[in-house]
Amino acid sequence: MYKYNFDEVIDRHNTFSDKWDILDDKDVIPLWVADMDFKAAPAIYEAVNFMASQGVYGYGFVPDAYYEAIVSFHKRHYNEDLKKDWIIPTPAVVPAISAILQAITLPGDEVITQTPAYNCFFSCIKNSGCVLVENKIICKDSKFTLDFESLEEQLKSSKARVLLFCNPQNPTGRLWTKEELIKVLELCRKHNVYVISDEIHCDIHPNDSVFTAFRTLDESFNDRLITVRSGSKSFNIAGLKNAYIVCSNDELRERIDRQVNINEVCDVDPFGVAALIAAYTKCDDWLYELNDYIQENYKILKDFFKENFPDVKVAKLESTYLAWVDCSCFKLSSDKLKEKLLKDAKIFVNSGNSYLSPDEGFIRINLGCTKATLNEALRRFKEAMK
Repeated sequence: MYKYNFDEVIDRHNTFSDKWDILDDKDVIPLWVADMDFKAAPAIYEAVNFMASQGVYGYGFVPDAYYEAIVSFHKRHYNEDLKKDWIIPTPAVVPAISAILQAITLPGDEVITQTPAYNCFFSCIKNSGCVLVENKIICKDSKFTLDFESLEEQLKSSKARVLLFCNPQNPTGRLWTKEELIKVLELCRKHNVYVISDEIHCDIHPNDSVFTAFRTLDESFNDRLITVRSGSKSFNIAGLKNAYIVCSNDELRERIDRQVNINEVCDVDPFGVAALIAAYTKCDDWLYELNDYIQENYKILKDFFKENFPDVKVAKLESTYLAWVDCSCFKLSSDKLKEKLLKDAKIFVNSGNSYLSPDEGFIRINLGCTKATLNEALRRFKEAMK
């Protein structure tokens, strides 16, 4: 029995929603961009409403309570020992990654990332004057593993400067094990390469599983580690524009902070500050229930394909609310399948090609929606693909 109502259907049309309003056809069910259709936790709702009720929406600043909330949340959930001085607030993870790259690389430096990867990684790398190097994730029997042999060869390059690592992984849904992360760290240490760890999805995973933060593996490597996080995915507050960088290396952090200011992504929304403080101090139980609900949606998705399209393979959802689905049995490219589902089923999903998937036929499906929405989308899928 849920304390919070994740089944509540909220009409998000005409709210300037990227997810729901980007298409003119209001009958389309959007299962693409990574935001959820659930109302924020009551404590967040109350904090934002209090801010709105003042009727004055001027500039803000970041209070000590913001840093204290982050430090407490990281310690409570991941046994990370952070210090206030290590934290740099910024509006979002993507501009944070760009600023970090521009602070620690030179034009032409190589940035390695595992593909398929979050598509904004590619623009961050390109716009920072760097060269993308793909370390392709191995897919075998619907299981995804790191190609360590290839990674070491890529790290040996004299131009290799940064490993941009997604922990947990979007879009495959992998929750990397401690052993895998240690091996990544050891290779990066051996070849003197920085690690930027995007941990934005770290709170979304089954409640009986464990997320391992890079920063807890080996303190001696943390001088070459920068992590980026946000409450935006976990607590559905992406529109309030708040994220943060964590860097314990004083010299490195000063360079990053300078670049954040050069890029003018140093000012955060006071609504976002209020929301994050509430999320990180009052919403643990909401997050716990959310993770259970996401796993229930994942089971609905798996059972649907098993019953109706048994050749479709759904990757194990170890983290995120984004299902990575192998539909190669339909003999359509990822782009063609996306087009067909939009045209014939009025379902909007992501094509695997946008993530540079090494394999054709993959789509990404957002499970951050009500069961009613998901079931209707799957009914349409069946009709379009039967």
